[in-house]
Amino acid sequence: MIIIFGGTTEGRMAVDGLGQAGKRYFYSTRSGEQEVPLVLGQRLAGAMDEEAMVAFCRDYGIRLIVDAAHPFAKDLHHNLCRVAEELAIPLVRFERIFPPREADITWIDDYSQVPTDIHTLLATTGVQSISKLKYLEAEGIKVFYRILHRESSIALAKAQGAEESQLCYYEDDNTIDIDADAILLKESGESGGFSEKVKAARAKGMRIIALKRPLINYSLYNINYTLVNGPHGLRRMIEHLLPDFFPLKSGLTTGTCATAAAVAALCRLHTGQTPENVPVRLPDGETISVPVGYSDDYAFCLKDAGDDPDVTNGVEIRASVQPAEDFVIKGGDGVGRFTLPGFDYPPGEPAINRGPRQMLRENIPGNYSITISVEHGAELARRTFNPRLGIEGGISIIGVSGIVQPYSEEAFLESIRKCLEVACASGAERIVLGSGAKSENALRALYPELPTQAFVQYGNFVGETLQMAAALGCNSVTLGVMLGKAVKLAAGQLDTHSRRATFDRDFVRQLLIESHCDAALADSVTLVRELWDLLPSSALTPFVHTVLDHCCRHCLPLLPNGELTILLIDDEGRIYQL
Repeated sequence: MIIIFGGTTEGRMAVDGLGQAGKRYFYSTRSGEQEVPLVLGQRLAGAMDEEAMVAFCRDYGIRLIVDAAHPFAKDLHHNLCRVAEELAIPLVRFERIFPPREADITWIDDYSQVPTDIHTLLATTGVQSISKLKYLEAEGIKVFYRILHRESSIALAKAQGAEESQLCYYEDDNTIDIDADAILLKESGESGGFSEKVKAARAKGMRIIALKRPLINYSLYNINYTLVNGPHGLRRMIEHLLPDFFPLKSGLTTGTCATAAAVAALCRLHTGQTPENVPVRLPDGETISVPVGYSDDYAFCLKDAGDDPDVTNGVEIRASVQPAEDFVIKGGDGVGRFTLPGFDYPPGEPAINRGPRQMLRENIPGNYSITISVEHGAELARRTFNPRLGIEGGISIIGVSGIVQPYSEEAFLESIRKCLEVACASGAERIVLGSGAKSENALRALYPELPTQAFVQYGNFVGETLQMAAALGCNSVTLGVMLGKAVKLAAGQLDTHSRRATFDRDFVRQLLIESHCDAALADSVTLVRELWDLLPSSALTPFVHTVLDHCCRHCLPLLPNGELTILLIDDEGRIYQL
């Protein structure tokens, strides 16, 4: 059993991740006021002291503590360390991502260090800090306190002597609507809106004062302690510490493995050191630790596919790094080359997609020539779709998130069902279905008023998801789909996975003919999404309408008692509809 101490954005991310396991866990918050849907999780509201934590962990057989609490919850952090030490339970600290400390900000260690050479101050450090800042009012400084718009917070603020005229409230963003000389912030990290608040304060010409986050010296405790700063790192650490918690193990993309190998090669080049693990920053900003190895001329990372079937599992993804006048990425032995248009890069370029290239650029500072190669890559490529796609000579280096999320169909469908149940229970006026993160981002921008719970990812299971939505009584549903899946769906393939639904050139030709477009375009594309660039602007609307019309014919009967809207999303996130 796992217990999460949260009440934060990190707590919410931890809950989302553990919900994928289909097993029970506990989620503890101090106030119980955070709205967070729990899938098989049991909520605990109210602060626990150290003694109560020890008793609870013993009574319920807790095997792992996840500390996802606020970075300023110093006493709680120490209590959890002592509990982990007493019970010999591993502790994972889910920390936030913090931007570098900039020189134009006044950094302080304590509230008593707030400069007094100001006339007005906007304090955004929370309702608990009001009593600690009252001394400023005695110095003749006008202080405004920005707090949460909750009855409990307002009552606590007034109990500490704050007047109604001094209170202002957080809305949905971090805009600043108070004119003050200076602003006082906590070093709350990216998820705490620190960078956004700093940007807004600079725009108003305010002096910025920031209270440094307390640092916990975990070496003072005899505990099995690990730091992560994102949901992927948390899952991989749980998989390591409690191998039986998740039914399937996650893995690393070839892009992440290539980046780890390059980071290791650069480390050896400059320091002569050969660490067993290196940090890799993923596209979402979090950093994970990746095991690496070394040979005479290169560093390598063994491809870890987790429980996802992959011909490259266990293969060495290699990198060599040399100083250069510019930043260059090359494909070595075992890395294929594009021979057809339609990919991220033109024919002749190594088959290293945009995501991995960006990861390499962000993880390797300065100008270097990086050569990526793959053990037995040419042989392995024959067992993939690469030859059919026009990628010759080796495998592709791919990956969008950097992490491979495996799933069994049964487990994934059950996860969709749970998410739909939570979406229905949220009271949202509309349920929005997207295939993955890219489509969901576009749909969130279209429906900014909907709660997070209203957005559900269906992967490839369009038909099953719509049938589950119908069974749950969903009245209004939006289905967002990218062009590749949309064409498969238009052909009546309600499961769009490539194992079952392959590229049908004849059907694409039929769609073009029905749209009064040039049918010859079907013969010139390798991937359906190339049509976005090949179709003239005048042909886009009729083609989109034809595709969506076919999709509706197959999907509308699956939601007989509800209203279904189907949206087509292009690679840039633009949305089209009938």
